[in-house]
Amino acid sequence: MNLTTTAHPTASLYVGDLHPDVTESVLYGLFSSYGCIVSIRVCRDIVRRQSLGYAYINYQQPNEAQIALEILNFESVMGREIRIMHYQRDPAIRKSGVGNIFLKNLDKSISNRSLHDTFSLFGSILSSKIVMDENGSKGYGFVHFASEKAAQKCIEKTNGMLLKGKIAFVGKFIPRKDRVRSTDERFTNVYVNNFADSLNDDSLRRLFESFGTITSCKVVTDFKGKSKGFGFVNFDKVDDAAKAVDEMNGKEISGRQLYVSRAQTKQEREAFLKEKFGKDYIKGNKKNATRLQSINLYVKNLDDSVDDEALRALFSKYGTVTSAKVMTYDCHSKGFGFVCFLKSEDAAKAIVNLNKRLISSKPLYVSLAQKKEERTRRLSSLFSVCNQFPVC
Repeated sequence: MNLTTTAHPTASLYVGDLHPDVTESVLYGLFSSYGCIVSIRVCRDIVRRQSLGYAYINYQQPNEAQIALEILNFESVMGREIRIMHYQRDPAIRKSGVGNIFLKNLDKSISNRSLHDTFSLFGSILSSKIVMDENGSKGYGFVHFASEKAAQKCIEKTNGMLLKGKIAFVGKFIPRKDRVRSTDERFTNVYVNNFADSLNDDSLRRLFESFGTITSCKVVTDFKGKSKGFGFVNFDKVDDAAKAVDEMNGKEISGRQLYVSRAQTKQEREAFLKEKFGKDYIKGNKKNATRLQSINLYVKNLDDSVDDEALRALFSKYGTVTSAKVMTYDCHSKGFGFVCFLKSEDAAKAIVNLNKRLISSKPLYVSLAQKKEERTRRLSSLFSVCNQFPVC
């Protein structure tokens, strides 16, 4: 079937990327200036009634909807850039991929607005989107043109073009069902990280069993049987594992954002880290040790009420935390712990913002974690200097 999209405006708008606190009244105050609104609906979770992050607005006239789209698209509402498009009632148009292009290797500074403005030179755009996570742009996105001709012209003119110092890839969007998987993509074992300590083998299985038959499921624990916050789920079928990764990666469970990916062997992890960090990734390499130290923080003077969860929540404001641990003895806090970040710049921000900060009436001490040998060497050097001065 040969599907074609149309650029004819409708009176219905889709508004996405909404802040969770945006309500119908907030949207009415923003959109009512541009025409007569028939209805507004913020879509919500059936059980918890929480916003799903998008809404539908129906105007009386299509031209009113068009004016609102042109003026308000990419406006900041409660700190988030909203994304507006004409609502396509025919799902075949949305799912066909006609006129839809995929872009990757984009500079992180490219916003939704600049993406739209740049590519609108090639034709009318139905929607455009930079894919984001909690740290900002993920470096790829999509532009859906009103016609296949405009999309093809865009690919021919921009694929391989230098955008803000990076060579961008621009190609036809291929629906997942039509993609041919490489050998690397044919996997059944899934790695799951960053879940709460309360999650055990059974609850992890229940979380993933809707995607297909699970042959094994394991939460990794320490010698005391306490969860380390990660585990593995092995599916019977390749397609089920891929679907689980697609739908569960980034999903929030009990206040934490899951990291879900294909499980790698030890050799694959070594190869990945060598490729990512180059020659710096060699066991025992000083440069690598320095990099690891720059993301691992030592925290002391903690109140007895601060546990692993509270420590993680406190530091997560400054970036992605891969681990947070309060040291204990006989289940009682020793008053210190360690926090490891994914990025060194986030660790630096945490030190600047939290060192000497009063938490439960106690000033925190936050610094880069040091190896025992280095700490001993530094203290020995300090004491040798002190011994040079007479005691009064």
